[in-house]
Amino acid sequence: MKRKVCLFLAIVMSLALVLTGCGSGKETKDDYKVGFVYVGPIGDGGWTYSHNEGRLYLEEQLKVPTIYKESVPEEAECEKVIYDMIDEGCNIIFATSFGFMDWVEKAAKNYPDVIFLHCSGFKTHENMGAYFGRMYQPRYLSGIVAGLKTETNKIGYVAAHSIPEVLRGINAFTLGVRSVNPEATVSVKWTKTWYDPAREKEAAKALLAEGCDVITQHQDTAGPQQAAEEAEKWSIGYNTDMAAVAPKAYMTSPVWNWGPYYVEQVKAIMDGTWKSENYWGGLEDGIVDLAPLTKNAPEGAEAAVEKAKADILSGKNKVFTGPLQDNNGELRVPEGVTLTDQQLTSNEFNWLVEGVIGTVE
Repeated sequence: MKRKVCLFLAIVMSLALVLTGCGSGKETKDDYKVGFVYVGPIGDGGWTYSHNEGRLYLEEQLKVPTIYKESVPEEAECEKVIYDMIDEGCNIIFATSFGFMDWVEKAAKNYPDVIFLHCSGFKTHENMGAYFGRMYQPRYLSGIVAGLKTETNKIGYVAAHSIPEVLRGINAFTLGVRSVNPEATVSVKWTKTWYDPAREKEAAKALLAEGCDVITQHQDTAGPQQAAEEAEKWSIGYNTDMAAVAPKAYMTSPVWNWGPYYVEQVKAIMDGTWKSENYWGGLEDGIVDLAPLTKNAPEGAEAAVEKAKADILSGKNKVFTGPLQDNNGELRVPEGVTLTDQQLTSNEFNWLVEGVIGTVE
């Protein structure tokens, strides 16, 4: 009898250990579904395309299921898209445009068990992180290429919206231009849209008509590149390597590489080590870079870019170090002072550096 009791207790304890073991293991990929909210179509060849490449990389690396919604307006419809994704089982959501920020924040407060990551914004909560890259670094490098290439000393910049992200890019690009060509200027045309191929192309045509012989952009399509090629001028793309779109004009692009970041964040969530942060990686992380220079790039550009890149990586060149004046002649950054991350991302960064022709609209 005593032996039977002992055997029964041993079986009970074994079952308890098995059940406990089943409940204490790490969650697997089967416990997660990831949603991506896009501001444009995945076929734009630029911003949304680069994010979607990151999503595909995430699926390949972690075998985690994902869904996406493209061309979502930066308004209340964004909130509905997020809630629909949650209803479909998503417990991780990446929202990939600045204008989604307030809707993501609201959803994060309403769904504390869902992890939200918002691209290019600044708001965070316990279950909401923000992420972006120091795109101003390769922007500066691309400016060197443009400054060495221009013959008219007039460079055109097709820009979307006058938010800090875009203004940083214009200013960094101009600083790169004038580091090798102090006489060159950068003229800005605003489109007030992220994705409008026709409007972007027309803005580039207007800049070309004003005498600009190099065109660059902060837009989501290759329209400006195509305009430059049709005019037999030169171009610098954005978001992705756009060499195939305008091979006779294109010289390089500041590019994004989102995949490794997406994998890192989802792995941390699965491992239970994820914490909310405002991530802002740079060239050292590989999240941003400059695409290889083509044969259209000017002589000496590769060496100049490599030196400037090394200076940025070493901390010798922080890009936004004074003295810096705006294009109205006002001193904005005193000599020896470097703008902080908070200053670079705040709405107070609402000015254009010396050398830019245009206003903040």
